[in-house]
Amino acid sequence: MTSKTISQGILRAIGVLVGIAILLYFLYTIQSVLAYLAIAAVVALIGSPLVRFFRKIKLPNILAVILTMLLMVGVLAGIIALFIPLLSEQGKNLSLLDIDELQTSLNTLYHQITNHLGLSSHIVEDVIDDAGLEKNILQGLDIGFIPNFLNSFLNVLSSASIGLFSVLFISFFFLKDSKLFENGLLIFVPIDKKKGTTNSIGKINGLLSRYFVGLLLQIFILFVIYTIVLLIVGIENAVVIAFLCALFNIIPYIGPIIGGVIMLTLTMTSNLGSNFSEVILPKTGYVFLGLLFGQLVDNFFSQPFIFSNSVKSHPLEIFLVIIIAGLLFGVVGMIVAVPGYTAIKVILKEFLSDNQIVKSLTHNL
Repeated sequence: MTSKTISQGILRAIGVLVGIAILLYFLYTIQSVLAYLAIAAVVALIGSPLVRFFRKIKLPNILAVILTMLLMVGVLAGIIALFIPLLSEQGKNLSLLDIDELQTSLNTLYHQITNHLGLSSHIVEDVIDDAGLEKNILQGLDIGFIPNFLNSFLNVLSSASIGLFSVLFISFFFLKDSKLFENGLLIFVPIDKKKGTTNSIGKINGLLSRYFVGLLLQIFILFVIYTIVLLIVGIENAVVIAFLCALFNIIPYIGPIIGGVIMLTLTMTSNLGSNFSEVILPKTGYVFLGLLFGQLVDNFFSQPFIFSNSVKSHPLEIFLVIIIAGLLFGVVGMIVAVPGYTAIKVILKEFLSDNQIVKSLTHNL
């Protein structure tokens, strides 16, 4: 091997690394566009069954897509409308907030909890003093954050509006031409791999479409259970709270815990000033039982139904994938773990079907 060959190899390797770095930088720069495309693809997967249904009843393709988009936008608008009364009420409460009264109510709740648990208030206060918790909170409290928060909120609202319009616009064309996304991907695929890629995309679309529809069904079941429980207990804004807590179930394992804590906290704070043993504790207990019932239904009915009938994966397999994705990529990784793993399995089966490990992982597909 001559020095010329070695130098050419080094230059070629450097050129490849530079090209990869430029590509990664470009993808990082357009990450918002990639996110819009990904979300639009998910929306198209969710809406495709509706489009097929409208086509079966002899509606033109363009009309089927328009009706589907209107229904999805209507659902989104209804969800947003649910939160308007809650936000309005909270804004009114903030404008009329009596700090002294709030502090008195929180102190009352604090003493009721410590007395019910048999704890001494002096012991708890000594622990707080030793930890310097109150001092740290007061030092970290800066009223000047309010203008910055409002500016940040306006920026987020503006970005969200642009993002929403972009997603709806892209989703419309993905639904109108079901091959548009596929044809866009095939541009970057070698000719000898196009057939396998087309088969993989078709299988992935079918599996993920069922998965996302099943996920919506899972959230709806929890929403109904939580709403019934909160209405029976008599919690204000029960529908909004139930929907918010059910929506957290999108985050595997951690989401239900967050939703449960929020629901229990709102149950207790909505009854501030009432007797702890006779009112607050029983209502919180009923809500906890409702949460427990909802999670039992979700774990033993909803999730097995979704995983076994949509993505064709064993629950233990899904559990390990979600945990690994969470360790590597955090909460976002846990959310996209199942769809991403399903897509990888389909691709591996299409292109590496002779591999023994791939055969054992994809025998259900």
